Amino acid sequence: MKVLVIGGGAREHALCRSLSLDPDVTALYCAPGNAGIAEVAELHPVDALDGDAVARLATELGAELVVVGPEAPLVAGVADAVRAAGIPCFGPSGEAARLEGSKAFAKDVMAGANVPTARSYVCTTPAEIDEALDAFGAPYVVKDDGLAAGKGVVVTHDVEAARAHALACDRVVIEEFLDGPEVSLFAITDGTTVLPLQPAQDFKRALDGDEGPNTGGMGAYSPLPWADPKLVDEVMRTVLQPTVDELRRRGTPFSGLLYAGLAITSRGVRVIEFNARFGDPETQVVLARLKTPLAGLLLGSANGTLDVVPALKWHDDAAVTVVIASHNYPGTPRTGDPIEGLADVVAQDAPDAFVLHAGTRQEGDAVVSAGGRVLSVTATGKDLTQARERAYAAVGRIRLDGSQHRTDIARKAAEEA
Repeated sequence: MKVLVIGGGAREHALCRSLSLDPDVTALYCAPGNAGIAEVAELHPVDALDGDAVARLATELGAELVVVGPEAPLVAGVADAVRAAGIPCFGPSGEAARLEGSKAFAKDVMAGANVPTARSYVCTTPAEIDEALDAFGAPYVVKDDGLAAGKGVVVTHDVEAARAHALACDRVVIEEFLDGPEVSLFAITDGTTVLPLQPAQDFKRALDGDEGPNTGGMGAYSPLPWADPKLVDEVMRTVLQPTVDELRRRGTPFSGLLYAGLAITSRGVRVIEFNARFGDPETQVVLARLKTPLAGLLLGSANGTLDVVPALKWHDDAAVTVVIASHNYPGTPRTGDPIEGLADVVAQDAPDAFVLHAGTRQEGDAVVSAGGRVLSVTATGKDLTQARERAYAAVGRIRLDGSQHRTDIARKAAEEA
């Protein structure tokens, strides 16, 4: 089939890489893409938030499946426009994507589905904000109700910092702090059938030791040797299937990728948040381990035929991703710096390690930085220790002036495995 992927980050590069390795994919397009995606897919310009433009492009290319990567186009209803043009689309409707687009909506769905989550207040006035902060106490968890590119959440012991973030949001969700390690679990669904993928863990803080400000994610790994073997089954039973069933009951069926951000607390599994698309950087490690060809899974979701898809197959290997970010990230990043060493990784580390582009662009013969998170260096190995060694060896070959990366991705899990 001919496949069009919408987006231009490392998540989309990971999707395009997997689709390019799928023998069922006869043509692969990406809009707008980036310098790395150009190596595996034909790039086309498009305004990813313009559903009619995306549908027109898909029609012109003869695409038989459109995969919408980022959250903003999904919330904007791009998948609806593609389906209205008669083209199968992987990704929820604009209405169902509110599961990510509105934290308050997600809390309401979870209440209806009896899904375990943190107690919370939805606040719109300074008085409500103060009341909620006082009710929960430190550490304070303050979430912008809307989309904020992974940077809408503040977790702090500083009540003034919490209040300032809350006041900067139109509507805010303030909730109790959930203790325990975090897990990301993706599931592909057609609105009825739910197929869970393998769990991963990402690292949100900018600096080693989980210090510094929140980011969109500085690295990830999979599998999780410390997790309960029954975790996926439990989350399927208590979180994923009930949420999909509740959305269908409400008349807003959810098809696409349902992402549950979870806390494994002393009182059991609790949902921190839902996302309506593949997570970045967890996608990079999860797809590196997926043996089942990807295109058929995504088409099954789009066509409502996941009930006949065979059981998913996985590589035994572990995978680790390390994000290389630009100077000053997650503040206003410096861009336009040349990236060197990419060919060295291909020559010396492939196929065990590879580089997925996030914020890059081509300038003549050079690849330069074009965003905050610039590259996701991903490696596989027989265990997390070997995958880490390979990932960091590849990171060491890349030169980007002023860049930063964490040195402790998956270290604790590898040591304890």
